[in-house]
Amino acid sequence: MTDPRVPPQETPPVEGSIAEAHEERADGGMWEHPGVWVWLIVIGAVIVAGFFIARIFAL
Repeated sequence: MTDPRVPPQETPPVEGSIAEAHEERADGGMWEHPGVWVWLIVIGAVIVAGFFIARIFAL
């Protein structure tokens, strides 16, 4: 059995495909922006470090 040649820029016919187009998933909002969470963690770490530095110099 030979495959018929499909000219360029043409889509070959689909054989036996029963798949449906997938649904686009909803926007994840702030969960898709990890930079915000990284900055919150960095700011929190700086605040905690500042607390311990202040305690060391307060002695």
